[in-house]
Amino acid sequence: MRIDPGAVRPAETALIVVDMVKDFTDPEGLVFYPMNREILPRIAGLVDRCHRWGVQVIFMQHRYRRGKYDRNLETMRPNCIEGSGGEDLDPLLPVDEEKDYIIQKRRYSAFYGTDLDLVLRENHIKNVVVVGTKTNCCIRATVQDAYFNDYFPIVLSDCVGTNSEEVNRIHLTDMDKYFGTVMTAQELCDRIEEER
Repeated sequence: MRIDPGAVRPAETALIVVDMVKDFTDPEGLVFYPMNREILPRIAGLVDRCHRWGVQVIFMQHRYRRGKYDRNLETMRPNCIEGSGGEDLDPLLPVDEEKDYIIQKRRYSAFYGTDLDLVLRENHIKNVVVVGTKTNCCIRATVQDAYFNDYFPIVLSDCVGTNSEEVNRIHLTDMDKYFGTVMTAQELCDRIEEER
């Protein structure tokens, strides 16, 4: 089974940029993966194009409260602590403060405990294009929840990353089979251009 949205109309599509924050994208970050630095320019270019096309752009910002207990931090290295700077969106991302949404999260899924679903519904979104990090954690959890909430998830294979090429490939294959459509950024751009 492959979940393909068919036509990708700009007004019905949102680009969700997951956790491209300094702790994950900067070589000095607390949980830096080189693959994140490789995909960053492609994501930045895609954000620019989405702005021009009228595709809604949403930045998910992983962030933990300073000095407050969070169960998630019991099983991982501390990262993305508010006020540390590591939770800041990477400065290479072209954020439009007027039109884009920035939504904070503290679990893998961009939907869990956030108002992402409400934002998508308010903007009449059907297709969610998911890019960012990590493919096997936050990307996969977000894609699964998008599918469970009746959106059409699209994952861009050249705009997601994790700490292993093999892990990346396995999860992309799995998501393409069960939860959505995996394509390249150029393939997405071609589909959107057809609908403009």
